[in-house]
Amino acid sequence: MRFKCRFLKKKFLLLLITLGIGSALYANDELKSLADSLRRMIDEKPLFIQQKEQRINRIKCLLKGSGLTLEQKYKINFQLCNEYKKFVVDSAIHYVDQNLEIARKLNNRDLKNQSSLQLSLLYSMCGRYRDAELILEKIKTSELSKDLLSVYYETYSRFWEYYSITANSRYGKQRAVYQDSLLSLLDQTSFDYKLSRAYYYGGRDSIKAKTVLQELLDTEEVGTPHYAMITHAYASFCWHQKKMDERKKYLMMSAIADIRNATRETASLQALALIQYEEKNLSDAFKFTQSAIDDVVSSGIHFRAMEIYKFYSIINTAYQTEEARSKSNLITFLISTSIILFLLVLLVICIYIQMRKILKIKRALVQSNEKLLRLNEKLNTMNNQLNEQNNQLSETNNIKEHYIAEFFDVCFSYISKMEKYQNVLYKYAINKYYDELIKKLKSSALIDEELNALYARFDRVFLNLYPTFVSDFNALLKEEERIVLKTDTLLNRELRIYALLRLGISDSGKIANFLRCSTSTVYNYRTKMRNKSAVDRDEFENEIMKICLIDER
Repeated sequence: MRFKCRFLKKKFLLLLITLGIGSALYANDELKSLADSLRRMIDEKPLFIQQKEQRINRIKCLLKGSGLTLEQKYKINFQLCNEYKKFVVDSAIHYVDQNLEIARKLNNRDLKNQSSLQLSLLYSMCGRYRDAELILEKIKTSELSKDLLSVYYETYSRFWEYYSITANSRYGKQRAVYQDSLLSLLDQTSFDYKLSRAYYYGGRDSIKAKTVLQELLDTEEVGTPHYAMITHAYASFCWHQKKMDERKKYLMMSAIADIRNATRETASLQALALIQYEEKNLSDAFKFTQSAIDDVVSSGIHFRAMEIYKFYSIINTAYQTEEARSKSNLITFLISTSIILFLLVLLVICIYIQMRKILKIKRALVQSNEKLLRLNEKLNTMNNQLNEQNNQLSETNNIKEHYIAEFFDVCFSYISKMEKYQNVLYKYAINKYYDELIKKLKSSALIDEELNALYARFDRVFLNLYPTFVSDFNALLKEEERIVLKTDTLLNRELRIYALLRLGISDSGKIANFLRCSTSTVYNYRTKMRNKSAVDRDEFENEIMKICLIDER
Protein backbone atom coordinates (compact mmCIF):
# COMPACT_ATOMS: atom_id res chain seq x y z
CA MET A 1 0.00 0.00 0.00
CA ARG A 2 2.82 2.40 0.90
CA PHE A 3 4.63 1.51 -2.30
CA LYS A 4 1.49 2.33 -4.30
CA CYS A 5 1.09 5.72 -2.59
CA ARG A 6 4.73 6.58 -3.27
CA PHE A 7 4.28 5.62 -6.89
CA LEU A 8 1.20 7.83 -7.23
CA LYS A 9 3.01 10.74 -5.58
CA LYS A 10 5.91 10.40 -8.00
CA LYS A 11 3.52 10.39 -10.98
CA PHE A 12 1.74 13.46 -9.63
CA LEU A 13 5.03 15.32 -9.12
CA LEU A 14 6.16 14.35 -12.63
CA LEU A 15 2.88 15.69 -14.04
CA LEU A 16 3.30 18.97 -12.17
CA ILE A 17 6.88 19.34 -13.43
CA THR A 18 5.76 18.62 -17.01
CA LEU A 19 2.95 21.18 -16.80
CA GLY A 20 5.33 23.73 -15.29
CA ILE A 21 7.87 23.25 -18.07
CA GLY A 22 5.12 23.50 -20.72
CA SER A 23 3.76 26.71 -19.17
CA ALA A 24 7.25 28.22 -19.00
CA LEU A 25 7.93 27.39 -22.65
CA TYR A 26 4.58 28.89 -23.69
CA ALA A 27 5.25 32.04 -21.64
CA ASN A 28 8.72 32.41 -23.19
CA ASP A 29 7.28 32.02 -26.70
CA GLU A 30 4.60 34.62 -25.93
CA LEU A 31 7.17 37.11 -24.59
CA LYS A 32 9.42 36.54 -27.60
CA SER A 33 6.50 37.10 -29.99
CA LEU A 34 5.51 40.31 -28.18
CA ALA A 35 9.11 41.54 -28.16
CA ASP A 36 9.39 40.94 -31.92
CA SER A 37 6.11 42.80 -32.46
CA LEU A 38 7.30 45.72 -30.32
CA ARG A 39 10.58 46.04 -32.23
CA ARG A 40 8.66 45.97 -35.51
CA MET A 41 6.21 48.59 -34.24
CA ILE A 42 9.09 50.88 -33.21
CA ASP A 43 10.54 50.56 -36.72
CA GLU A 44 7.10 51.40 -38.19
CA LYS A 45 6.44 54.26 -35.77
CA PRO A 46 6.78 56.99 -38.47
CA LEU A 47 3.81 55.42 -40.26
CA PHE A 48 1.56 55.70 -37.18
CA ILE A 49 2.75 59.27 -36.57
CA GLN A 50 1.86 60.11 -40.17
CA GLN A 51 -1.62 58.61 -39.70
CA LYS A 52 -2.05 60.69 -36.52
CA GLU A 53 -1.00 63.87 -38.36
CA GLN A 54 -3.42 63.09 -41.20
CA ARG A 55 -6.25 62.68 -38.69
CA ILE A 56 -5.34 66.01 -37.06
CA ASN A 57 -5.18 67.74 -40.46
CA ARG A 58 -8.67 66.50 -41.26
CA ILE A 59 -9.92 68.09 -38.04
CA LYS A 60 -8.03 71.31 -38.84
CA CYS A 61 -9.81 71.48 -42.18
CA LEU A 62 -13.08 71.90 -40.26
CA LEU A 63 -11.81 75.27 -39.00
CA LYS A 64 -11.56 76.53 -42.59
CA GLY A 65 -15.28 76.14 -43.13
CA SER A 66 -17.21 79.36 -43.62
CA GLY A 67 -19.95 80.48 -41.28
CA LEU A 68 -18.61 78.73 -38.16
CA THR A 69 -19.97 80.03 -34.87
CA LEU A 70 -17.70 80.65 -31.91
CA GLU A 71 -19.20 77.62 -30.15
CA GLN A 72 -18.38 75.42 -33.16
CA LYS A 73 -14.80 76.74 -33.30
CA TYR A 74 -14.50 76.05 -29.58
CA LYS A 75 -15.53 72.41 -30.04
CA ILE A 76 -13.09 71.90 -32.92
CA ASN A 77 -10.26 73.50 -30.92
CA PHE A 78 -11.19 71.30 -27.96
CA GLN A 79 -10.95 68.22 -30.18
CA LEU A 80 -7.57 69.34 -31.55
CA CYS A 81 -6.29 69.93 -28.04
CA ASN A 82 -7.18 66.36 -27.05
CA GLU A 83 -5.47 65.02 -30.18
CA TYR A 84 -2.29 67.02 -29.47
CA LYS A 85 -2.23 66.52 -25.67
CA LYS A 86 0.01 63.44 -25.70
CA PHE A 87 1.46 64.17 -29.13
CA VAL A 88 2.75 67.77 -29.25
CA VAL A 89 2.08 69.71 -26.05
CA ASP A 90 2.94 73.14 -27.50
CA SER A 91 0.32 72.70 -30.24
CA ALA A 92 -2.25 71.64 -27.66
CA ILE A 93 -1.49 74.81 -25.65
CA HIS A 94 -1.97 76.89 -28.80
CA TYR A 95 -5.53 75.64 -29.30
CA VAL A 96 -6.38 75.98 -25.60
CA ASP A 97 -5.24 79.62 -25.74
CA GLN A 98 -7.60 80.15 -28.68
CA ASN A 99 -10.44 78.57 -26.71
CA LEU A 100 -9.73 80.84 -23.73
CA GLU A 101 -10.10 83.83 -26.05
CA ILE A 102 -13.36 82.40 -27.45
CA ALA A 103 -14.68 81.78 -23.92
CA ARG A 104 -13.93 85.42 -23.01
CA LYS A 105 -15.74 86.65 -26.12
CA LEU A 106 -18.74 84.47 -25.29
CA ASN A 107 -18.49 85.51 -21.63
CA ASN A 108 -19.06 81.83 -20.76
CA ARG A 109 -17.67 81.03 -17.33
CA ASP A 110 -17.91 77.21 -17.74
CA LEU A 111 -16.00 77.24 -21.02
CA LYS A 112 -13.38 79.54 -19.51
CA ASN A 113 -12.91 77.23 -16.51
CA GLN A 114 -12.79 74.18 -18.77
CA SER A 115 -10.05 75.72 -20.93
CA SER A 116 -8.14 76.93 -17.87
CA LEU A 117 -8.11 73.40 -16.45
CA GLN A 118 -6.90 72.07 -19.79
CA LEU A 119 -4.14 74.67 -19.89
CA SER A 120 -3.06 73.87 -16.33
CA LEU A 121 -2.75 70.17 -17.16
CA LEU A 122 -0.71 70.94 -20.28
CA TYR A 123 1.57 73.27 -18.29
CA SER A 124 2.14 70.44 -15.79
CA MET A 125 3.02 68.06 -18.61
CA CYS A 126 5.59 70.41 -20.14
CA GLY A 127 7.18 71.35 -16.79
CA ARG A 128 5.65 74.81 -16.20
CA TYR A 129 4.50 73.84 -12.73
CA ARG A 130 4.32 77.34 -11.26
CA ASP A 131 2.10 78.53 -14.12
CA ALA A 132 -0.07 75.43 -13.75
CA GLU A 133 -0.47 75.96 -10.00
CA LEU A 134 -1.32 79.65 -10.41
CA ILE A 135 -4.15 78.75 -12.81
CA LEU A 136 -5.53 76.18 -10.38
CA GLU A 137 -5.33 78.61 -7.45
CA LYS A 138 -7.35 81.21 -9.37
CA ILE A 139 -10.21 78.80 -10.11
CA LYS A 140 -13.05 78.97 -7.61
CA THR A 141 -14.40 75.50 -6.91
CA SER A 142 -17.77 76.96 -5.91
CA GLU A 143 -18.26 78.12 -9.52
CA LEU A 144 -17.56 74.71 -11.04
CA SER A 145 -20.20 72.23 -12.16
CA LYS A 146 -19.92 68.61 -11.02
CA ASP A 147 -18.23 67.55 -14.27
CA LEU A 148 -15.73 70.41 -14.14
CA LEU A 149 -15.11 69.81 -10.45
CA SER A 150 -14.05 66.24 -11.22
CA VAL A 151 -11.75 67.64 -13.94
CA TYR A 152 -10.38 70.11 -11.38
CA TYR A 153 -9.48 67.33 -8.94
CA GLU A 154 -8.03 65.21 -11.73
CA THR A 155 -5.87 68.14 -12.91
CA TYR A 156 -4.60 68.85 -9.38
CA SER A 157 -3.86 65.15 -8.87
CA ARG A 158 -1.85 65.06 -12.12
CA PHE A 159 -0.06 68.26 -11.11
CA TRP A 160 1.30 66.67 -7.91
CA GLU A 161 2.09 63.41 -9.73
CA TYR A 162 4.14 65.07 -12.47
CA TYR A 163 5.79 67.50 -10.06
CA SER A 164 6.88 64.65 -7.77
CA ILE A 165 8.47 62.84 -10.77
CA THR A 166 10.37 65.97 -11.85
CA ALA A 167 11.42 67.07 -8.36
CA ASN A 168 12.29 63.50 -7.35
CA SER A 169 10.24 64.05 -4.21
CA ARG A 170 7.22 62.41 -2.70
CA TYR A 171 3.95 64.32 -2.76
CA GLY A 172 1.74 61.32 -2.22
CA LYS A 173 -0.40 62.94 0.48
CA GLN A 174 -1.23 65.99 -1.64
CA ARG A 175 -2.11 63.78 -4.61
CA ALA A 176 -4.14 61.37 -2.47
CA VAL A 177 -6.35 64.24 -1.21
CA TYR A 178 -7.38 65.23 -4.72
CA GLN A 179 -7.59 61.60 -5.86
CA ASP A 180 -10.07 60.82 -3.06
CA SER A 181 -12.11 63.89 -3.94
CA LEU A 182 -12.09 62.85 -7.58
CA LEU A 183 -13.30 59.33 -6.80
CA SER A 184 -16.18 60.69 -4.73
CA LEU A 185 -17.45 62.59 -7.80
CA LEU A 186 -16.85 60.07 -10.59
CA ASP A 187 -19.55 57.74 -11.85
CA GLN A 188 -18.73 54.31 -10.42
CA THR A 189 -19.46 52.67 -13.77
CA SER A 190 -17.07 54.95 -15.69
CA PHE A 191 -13.68 53.89 -17.02
CA ASP A 192 -11.79 56.58 -15.06
CA TYR A 193 -13.36 55.46 -11.78
CA LYS A 194 -12.58 51.78 -12.35
CA LEU A 195 -9.00 52.44 -13.40
CA SER A 196 -8.42 54.72 -10.40
CA ARG A 197 -9.85 52.04 -8.08
CA ALA A 198 -7.54 49.46 -9.63
CA TYR A 199 -4.50 51.65 -8.87
CA TYR A 200 -5.86 52.20 -5.36
CA TYR A 201 -6.25 48.45 -4.74
CA GLY A 202 -2.91 47.61 -6.41
CA GLY A 203 -0.79 47.72 -3.27
CA ARG A 204 -3.58 46.86 -0.80
CA ASP A 205 -5.93 44.16 -2.13
CA SER A 206 -4.51 42.13 -5.02
CA ILE A 207 -7.72 40.15 -5.60
CA LYS A 208 -9.88 43.28 -6.00
CA ALA A 209 -7.25 44.97 -8.20
CA LYS A 210 -7.02 41.95 -10.50
CA THR A 211 -10.82 41.66 -10.68
CA VAL A 212 -11.23 45.32 -11.71
CA LEU A 213 -8.41 45.17 -14.26
CA GLN A 214 -9.64 41.90 -15.76
CA GLU A 215 -13.12 43.38 -16.12
CA LEU A 216 -11.67 46.40 -17.92
CA LEU A 217 -9.55 44.20 -20.21
CA ASP A 218 -12.54 42.02 -21.12
CA THR A 219 -14.64 45.02 -22.15
CA GLU A 220 -11.96 47.16 -23.89
CA GLU A 221 -10.93 46.67 -27.51
CA VAL A 222 -7.29 45.65 -28.03
CA GLY A 223 -4.96 48.43 -29.16
CA THR A 224 -6.97 51.47 -28.02
CA PRO A 225 -5.53 54.24 -25.79
CA HIS A 226 -7.65 52.93 -22.90
CA TYR A 227 -6.25 49.45 -23.54
CA ALA A 228 -2.72 50.88 -23.22
CA MET A 229 -3.65 52.45 -19.86
CA ILE A 230 -5.27 49.22 -18.56
CA THR A 231 -2.30 47.02 -19.52
CA HIS A 232 0.10 49.55 -17.95
CA ALA A 233 -1.93 49.40 -14.74
CA TYR A 234 -1.91 45.58 -14.94
CA ALA A 235 1.90 45.70 -15.24
CA SER A 236 2.06 47.81 -12.06
CA PHE A 237 -0.14 45.23 -10.30
CA CYS A 238 2.23 42.43 -11.46
CA TRP A 239 5.17 44.41 -10.09
CA HIS A 240 3.50 44.51 -6.65
CA GLN A 241 2.95 40.72 -6.96
CA LYS A 242 6.60 40.13 -8.04
CA LYS A 243 5.40 38.53 -11.30
CA MET A 244 8.12 39.92 -13.52
CA ASP A 245 7.39 37.94 -16.70
CA GLU A 246 3.73 38.99 -16.58
CA ARG A 247 4.83 42.57 -15.95
CA LYS A 248 6.99 42.51 -19.09
CA LYS A 249 4.12 40.99 -21.07
CA TYR A 250 1.64 43.73 -20.13
CA LEU A 251 4.22 46.50 -20.51
CA MET A 252 4.89 45.29 -24.07
CA MET A 253 1.16 45.17 -24.84
CA SER A 254 0.80 48.70 -23.46
CA ALA A 255 3.83 50.01 -25.39
CA ILE A 256 2.55 48.48 -28.65
CA ALA A 257 -0.83 50.15 -28.15
CA ASP A 258 0.88 53.50 -27.37
CA ILE A 259 2.94 53.35 -30.57
CA ARG A 260 -0.08 52.33 -32.65
CA ASN A 261 -2.02 55.36 -31.32
CA ALA A 262 1.02 57.70 -31.64
CA THR A 263 0.88 58.34 -27.89
CA ARG A 264 4.20 59.91 -26.92
CA GLU A 265 3.77 59.69 -23.16
CA THR A 266 5.46 56.30 -23.29
CA ALA A 267 5.77 55.25 -19.65
CA SER A 268 5.56 51.57 -20.57
CA LEU A 269 8.41 51.78 -23.08
CA GLN A 270 10.61 53.53 -20.53
CA ALA A 271 9.90 50.83 -17.93
CA LEU A 272 10.71 48.14 -20.51
CA ALA A 273 14.00 49.85 -21.36
CA LEU A 274 15.03 49.75 -17.70
CA ILE A 275 14.02 46.08 -17.39
CA GLN A 276 16.02 45.16 -20.48
CA TYR A 277 19.04 47.01 -19.07
CA GLU A 278 18.76 45.14 -15.77
CA GLU A 279 18.55 41.85 -17.72
CA LYS A 280 21.71 42.79 -19.69
CA ASN A 281 19.77 42.98 -22.96
CA LEU A 282 21.50 46.19 -23.98
CA SER A 283 20.42 46.15 -27.63
CA ASP A 284 16.69 46.30 -26.76
CA ALA A 285 17.35 48.65 -23.84
CA PHE A 286 19.07 51.13 -26.15
CA LYS A 287 16.39 50.75 -28.87
CA PHE A 288 13.51 51.31 -26.40
CA THR A 289 15.30 54.20 -24.71
CA GLN A 290 16.09 55.91 -28.01
CA SER A 291 12.46 55.58 -29.10
CA ALA A 292 11.25 57.00 -25.78
CA ILE A 293 13.66 59.95 -26.04
CA ASP A 294 12.48 60.67 -29.58
CA ASP A 295 8.92 60.78 -28.24
CA VAL A 296 9.89 63.08 -25.37
CA VAL A 297 11.75 65.49 -27.67
CA SER A 298 8.92 65.54 -30.21
CA SER A 299 6.10 65.87 -27.69
CA GLY A 300 7.66 68.26 -25.16
CA ILE A 301 6.33 66.20 -22.19
CA HIS A 302 8.82 67.40 -19.60
CA PHE A 303 8.17 65.06 -16.69
CA ARG A 304 8.81 61.99 -18.85
CA ALA A 305 12.07 63.56 -20.00
CA MET A 306 13.24 63.78 -16.39
CA GLU A 307 12.54 60.07 -15.95
CA ILE A 308 14.26 58.88 -19.12
CA TYR A 309 17.33 61.12 -18.87
CA LYS A 310 18.16 59.62 -15.48
CA PHE A 311 19.18 56.32 -16.96
CA TYR A 312 19.70 57.15 -20.65
CA SER A 313 23.36 58.00 -20.19
CA ILE A 314 23.89 54.76 -18.24
CA ILE A 315 22.20 52.64 -20.91
CA ASN A 316 23.92 54.49 -23.75
CA THR A 317 27.37 54.07 -22.15
CA ALA A 318 26.76 50.39 -21.46
CA TYR A 319 25.44 49.87 -25.00
CA GLN A 320 28.41 51.63 -26.59
CA THR A 321 30.81 49.63 -24.41
CA GLU A 322 29.07 46.39 -25.38
CA GLU A 323 29.14 47.39 -29.05
CA ALA A 324 32.86 48.16 -28.86
CA ARG A 325 33.52 44.84 -27.10
CA SER A 326 31.44 42.97 -29.68
CA LYS A 327 33.32 44.66 -32.53
CA SER A 328 36.65 43.81 -30.89
CA ASN A 329 35.59 40.18 -30.45
CA LEU A 330 34.37 40.08 -34.02
CA ILE A 331 37.67 41.46 -35.34
CA THR A 332 39.61 38.94 -33.25
CA PHE A 333 37.38 36.14 -34.49
CA LEU A 334 37.76 37.26 -38.12
CA ILE A 335 41.57 37.44 -37.81
CA SER A 336 41.74 34.01 -36.17
CA THR A 337 39.41 32.55 -38.77
CA SER A 338 41.46 34.08 -41.58
CA ILE A 339 44.68 32.61 -40.22
CA ILE A 340 43.14 29.15 -39.77
CA LEU A 341 41.62 29.37 -43.25
CA PHE A 342 45.01 30.33 -44.71
CA LEU A 343 46.69 27.38 -43.01
CA LEU A 344 43.95 25.05 -44.21
CA VAL A 345 44.42 26.30 -47.76
CA LEU A 346 48.19 25.63 -47.54
CA LEU A 347 47.51 22.17 -46.16
CA VAL A 348 45.05 21.41 -48.94
CA ILE A 349 47.56 22.62 -51.56
CA CYS A 350 50.30 20.37 -50.13
CA ILE A 351 47.98 17.37 -50.03
CA TYR A 352 46.85 18.12 -53.57
CA ILE A 353 50.48 18.25 -54.84
CA GLN A 354 51.29 14.92 -53.19
CA MET A 355 48.15 13.33 -54.56
CA ARG A 356 49.01 14.59 -58.04
CA LYS A 357 52.50 12.95 -57.81
CA ILE A 358 51.06 9.64 -56.64
CA LEU A 359 48.39 9.78 -59.33
CA LYS A 360 51.02 10.36 -62.02
CA ILE A 361 53.00 7.31 -60.88
CA LYS A 362 49.84 5.17 -60.86
CA ARG A 363 48.86 6.38 -64.29
CA ALA A 364 52.34 5.60 -65.66
CA LEU A 365 52.14 2.04 -64.33
CA VAL A 366 48.62 1.56 -65.67
CA GLN A 367 49.63 2.93 -69.06
CA SER A 368 52.61 0.55 -69.27
CA ASN A 369 50.41 -2.44 -68.50
CA GLU A 370 47.81 -1.31 -70.97
CA LYS A 371 50.43 -0.91 -73.70
CA LEU A 372 51.61 -4.48 -73.18
CA LEU A 373 48.07 -5.80 -73.28
CA ARG A 374 47.23 -3.79 -76.37
CA LEU A 375 50.34 -5.13 -78.20
CA ASN A 376 49.31 -8.69 -77.47
CA GLU A 377 45.75 -8.04 -78.55
CA LYS A 378 46.92 -6.40 -81.75
CA LEU A 379 49.03 -9.40 -82.67
CA ASN A 380 46.19 -11.85 -81.94
CA THR A 381 43.39 -9.94 -83.70
CA MET A 382 45.12 -8.49 -86.73
CA ASN A 383 43.86 -11.18 -89.16
CA ASN A 384 40.31 -11.02 -87.80
CA GLN A 385 40.25 -7.23 -88.22
CA LEU A 386 41.40 -7.50 -91.81
CA ASN A 387 38.64 -10.02 -92.57
CA GLU A 388 36.00 -7.88 -90.87
CA GLN A 389 37.12 -4.83 -92.81
CA ASN A 390 36.72 -6.70 -96.10
CA ASN A 391 33.22 -7.79 -95.11
CA GLN A 392 32.32 -4.22 -94.09
CA LEU A 393 33.53 -2.84 -97.43
CA SER A 394 31.37 -5.33 -99.29
CA GLU A 395 28.32 -4.48 -97.19
CA THR A 396 28.90 -0.74 -97.66
CA ASN A 397 28.95 -1.13 -101.43
CA ASN A 398 25.59 -2.94 -101.32
CA ILE A 399 24.03 -0.16 -99.17
CA LYS A 400 25.25 2.55 -101.53
CA GLU A 401 23.74 0.81 -104.54
CA HIS A 402 20.41 0.41 -102.75
CA TYR A 403 20.15 4.11 -101.70
CA ILE A 404 21.23 5.34 -105.17
CA ALA A 405 18.38 3.34 -106.69
CA GLU A 406 15.94 4.72 -104.13
CA PHE A 407 17.09 8.26 -104.84
CA PHE A 408 16.56 7.91 -108.59
CA ASP A 409 13.12 6.39 -107.99
CA VAL A 410 12.06 9.38 -105.84
CA CYS A 411 13.35 11.84 -108.41
CA PHE A 412 11.56 10.10 -111.32
CA SER A 413 8.36 9.91 -109.28
CA TYR A 414 8.51 13.68 -108.43
CA ILE A 415 9.20 14.52 -112.11
CA SER A 416 6.18 12.45 -113.11
CA LYS A 417 3.92 14.29 -110.62
CA MET A 418 5.16 17.67 -111.83
CA GLU A 419 4.43 16.57 -115.44
CA LYS A 420 0.85 15.59 -114.51
CA TYR A 421 0.29 18.90 -112.63
CA GLN A 422 1.63 20.77 -115.69
CA ASN A 423 -0.86 18.96 -117.93
CA VAL A 424 -3.79 19.96 -115.63
CA LEU A 425 -2.76 23.60 -115.73
CA TYR A 426 -2.36 23.41 -119.47
CA LYS A 427 -5.95 22.06 -119.86
CA TYR A 428 -7.40 24.95 -117.75
CA ALA A 429 -5.53 27.42 -119.96
CA ILE A 430 -6.64 25.73 -123.20
CA ASN A 431 -10.33 25.52 -122.12
CA LYS A 432 -10.31 29.22 -121.07
CA TYR A 433 -12.13 28.86 -117.71
CA TYR A 434 -11.60 32.53 -116.93
CA ASP A 435 -15.01 33.18 -115.33
CA GLU A 436 -14.52 30.40 -112.84
CA LEU A 437 -11.01 31.71 -112.05
CA ILE A 438 -12.35 35.27 -111.57
CA LYS A 439 -15.17 34.04 -109.31
CA LYS A 440 -12.67 32.15 -107.19
CA LEU A 441 -10.45 35.23 -106.99
CA LYS A 442 -13.40 37.54 -106.08
CA SER A 443 -14.86 35.20 -103.49
CA SER A 444 -14.11 36.19 -99.88
CA ALA A 445 -15.33 32.90 -98.45
CA LEU A 446 -11.80 31.65 -97.96
CA ILE A 447 -10.69 34.93 -96.32
CA ASP A 448 -13.77 34.99 -94.06
CA GLU A 449 -13.18 31.39 -93.10
CA GLU A 450 -9.55 32.12 -92.25
CA LEU A 451 -10.55 35.31 -90.31
CA ASN A 452 -13.13 33.39 -88.27
CA ALA A 453 -10.51 30.75 -87.57
CA LEU A 454 -8.07 33.50 -86.58
CA TYR A 455 -10.61 35.16 -84.20
CA ALA A 456 -11.57 31.79 -82.69
CA ARG A 457 -7.89 30.99 -82.12
CA PHE A 458 -7.32 34.50 -80.66
CA ASP A 459 -10.29 34.05 -78.31
CA ARG A 460 -9.08 30.65 -77.18
CA VAL A 461 -5.47 31.74 -76.62
CA PHE A 462 -6.52 34.98 -74.87
CA LEU A 463 -8.89 33.18 -72.48
CA ASN A 464 -6.15 30.68 -71.70
CA LEU A 465 -4.05 33.65 -70.58
CA TYR A 466 -6.90 35.46 -68.81
CA PRO A 467 -9.49 32.79 -67.88
CA THR A 468 -11.71 35.12 -65.76
CA PHE A 469 -11.65 38.05 -68.19
CA VAL A 470 -15.35 37.88 -69.16
CA SER A 471 -16.65 37.64 -65.57
CA ASP A 472 -14.23 40.33 -64.33
CA PHE A 473 -15.20 42.58 -67.25
CA ASN A 474 -18.93 42.15 -66.46
CA ALA A 475 -18.20 42.96 -62.80
CA LEU A 476 -17.07 46.43 -63.96
CA LEU A 477 -20.41 47.06 -65.74
CA LYS A 478 -23.80 47.96 -64.34
CA GLU A 479 -25.84 44.84 -63.68
CA GLU A 480 -28.39 45.55 -66.39
CA GLU A 481 -25.63 46.33 -68.96
CA ARG A 482 -23.59 43.15 -68.55
CA ILE A 483 -22.71 41.15 -71.69
CA VAL A 484 -24.36 37.76 -72.26
CA LEU A 485 -22.50 35.70 -74.88
CA LYS A 486 -24.18 33.30 -77.29
CA THR A 487 -23.70 29.58 -76.91
CA ASP A 488 -20.31 28.34 -78.24
CA THR A 489 -19.10 31.97 -78.40
CA LEU A 490 -16.01 32.86 -76.40
CA LEU A 491 -15.80 36.64 -77.11
CA ASN A 492 -17.84 39.18 -79.09
CA ARG A 493 -16.57 42.32 -80.81
CA GLU A 494 -16.84 44.55 -77.70
CA LEU A 495 -14.93 42.02 -75.61
CA ARG A 496 -12.27 41.63 -78.33
CA ILE A 497 -11.70 45.40 -78.36
CA TYR A 498 -11.05 45.36 -74.61
CA ALA A 499 -9.09 42.11 -74.87
CA LEU A 500 -6.70 43.91 -77.25
CA LEU A 501 -6.60 46.84 -74.81
CA ARG A 502 -5.75 44.39 -72.03
CA LEU A 503 -2.86 43.09 -74.16
CA GLY A 504 -1.51 46.65 -74.35
CA ILE A 505 -2.82 47.65 -77.81
CA SER A 506 -4.42 51.04 -77.07
CA ASP A 507 -4.26 52.51 -80.59
CA SER A 508 -7.82 52.50 -82.00
CA GLY A 509 -6.41 52.32 -85.53
CA LYS A 510 -4.51 49.11 -84.84
CA ILE A 511 -7.55 47.63 -83.11
CA ALA A 512 -9.71 48.58 -86.13
CA ASN A 513 -7.25 46.92 -88.54
CA PHE A 514 -7.27 43.72 -86.49
CA LEU A 515 -11.09 43.61 -86.25
CA ARG A 516 -11.57 44.83 -89.88
CA CYS A 517 -13.77 47.78 -88.99
CA SER A 518 -13.44 51.58 -88.96
CA THR A 519 -11.63 53.60 -86.28
CA SER A 520 -14.85 55.47 -85.48
CA THR A 521 -16.59 52.16 -84.83
CA VAL A 522 -13.90 51.21 -82.29
CA TYR A 523 -14.17 54.66 -80.68
CA ASN A 524 -17.96 54.36 -80.46
CA TYR A 525 -17.72 50.92 -78.86
CA ARG A 526 -15.25 52.21 -76.26
CA THR A 527 -17.40 55.25 -75.46
CA LYS A 528 -20.52 53.07 -75.20
CA MET A 529 -18.85 50.66 -72.74
CA ARG A 530 -17.50 53.53 -70.59
CA ASN A 531 -21.05 54.85 -70.28
CA LYS A 532 -22.19 51.40 -69.06
CA SER A 533 -19.43 51.28 -66.44
CA ALA A 534 -20.31 50.67 -62.77
CA VAL A 535 -17.09 52.47 -61.76
CA ASP A 536 -15.86 55.95 -62.64
CA ARG A 537 -15.97 56.11 -66.46
CA ASP A 538 -12.56 57.82 -66.53
CA GLU A 539 -11.08 54.91 -64.57
CA PHE A 540 -12.90 52.16 -66.50
CA GLU A 541 -10.08 51.29 -68.90
CA ASN A 542 -7.51 51.50 -66.08
CA GLU A 543 -9.56 48.92 -64.20
CA ILE A 544 -9.61 46.73 -67.32
CA MET A 545 -5.80 46.70 -67.27
CA LYS A 546 -5.90 45.28 -63.72
CA ILE A 547 -7.94 42.20 -64.70
CA CYS A 548 -6.15 38.89 -64.02
CA LEU A 549 -3.00 40.59 -62.76
CA ILE A 550 -2.36 37.71 -60.39
CA ASP A 551 -2.39 35.23 -63.27
CA GLU A 552 0.30 37.12 -65.16
CA ARG A 553 3.47 35.50 -64.02
